Amino acid sequence: MIELEVQDYYKGLPALDQVKINTLFARAVLEQRIPGKVYADSKDIPRAFYVVHPYGMSLVYGDSSNSSFKRGLYDYITGRAGTRLHVEWLQGDPAGEWSVWIDTIAAEQDDHRSILRNTRVNFSLDREAYFAARARFFKQDAALVRTGKEQYAALTGSVVPKYFWRDEEHFLAEGVGFSIMEGDEAASTAFASCSAAGQLEIGIETAEAFRGRGYAFTVSSALIDYCLDHQLEPVWACRLENQGSYRLAQKLGFRPSLTLPYYRLSHR
Repeated sequence: MIELEVQDYYKGLPALDQVKINTLFARAVLEQRIPGKVYADSKDIPRAFYVVHPYGMSLVYGDSSNSSFKRGLYDYITGRAGTRLHVEWLQGDPAGEWSVWIDTIAAEQDDHRSILRNTRVNFSLDREAYFAARARFFKQDAALVRTGKEQYAALTGSVVPKYFWRDEEHFLAEGVGFSIMEGDEAASTAFASCSAAGQLEIGIETAEAFRGRGYAFTVSSALIDYCLDHQLEPVWACRLENQGSYRLAQKLGFRPSLTLPYYRLSHR
């Protein structure tokens, strides 16, 4: 498994185009929209790839027959190589049957918590269901604003724009978000965590003090409206175990379209 130089990241794009699951986070790295790491089976003519997003998401895809690449990847995901410094959430392209191989590795571990299998859900938007839900649940009286530099700088939580964009200027130039304000505080924000190839993936964070008020629905709806107005496909994906996100997606009119294994790689 060879780490590619940044100028060679583009070599992973043709194979990524063939992957049929949500891969916007990997595309953001390959297109150098955000720093990350890319590993491959060859520097010159790579056919297998492992892409790591700085938020901790990773994707393996491409030719799964290269034994040398898989040995290196085995050492990486088990922590034996010592090069993985953080917890990662890994998904594999179903077409390459990567999950079968990863399941085998997980079963070999003495500590079953070192590689934990979860479930990743990809959704697609049912527009008719969305418009019906919007008419019912959108809070017309909310203090809704376009997410700007003040909100970008002040937002805290686990899913906020600073983890998905290089900096404030990058987000303001190429991203978009909507926030509901409570005084000077952004109570809830929905934003583009990734945007490419006519798609926009939605990230959502609501401050704990303001949960349960319907704010998450309203800011998400504002971002979906933006997508539809700009001919972008709104994308939602989450762990099945994250029931808050899963239920919100369905309330908004998203319908599960695909489930796949999603592995938590621990860091010792």
